[in-house]
Amino acid sequence: MKYAAAYLLAQLGGKDSPSEADVKAVLASVSAEVDDAKLSAFFAAIDGKDVAELIKEGTAKLATVGGGGGGGGGGGAAADDAARAGCDAPGVRRAAAAAQHPGGDGGARRGARREGRLFG
Repeated sequence: MKYAAAYLLAQLGGKDSPSEADVKAVLASVSAEVDDAKLSAFFAAIDGKDVAELIKEGTAKLATVGGGGGGGGGGGAAADDAARAGCDAPGVRRAAAAAQHPGGDGGARRGARREGRLFG
């Protein structure tokens, strides 16, 4: 990925068709290590191709991949309804209690943070 980024930065810097030396110069400017074999493989992969067209094709491919995200949450109202209906299963009680509190994680996040498992 860093080779592609450095290649594109060299293009933005005015090089129409950056060379391996140009890419190495970009990477050296940020003290990044260069693996000559990977750099050569990158140049072999893009040889004779229009980089703008490759980006366009890649973007089209990413559009077909589901993004996930969203989802989650919810379920609180259903748990409240089940609790009101007299369902006394432990999972329903926990879900109803979690739905009433911001975060709804029953303190799991606070406990993880205290134990150093969350955010380092």
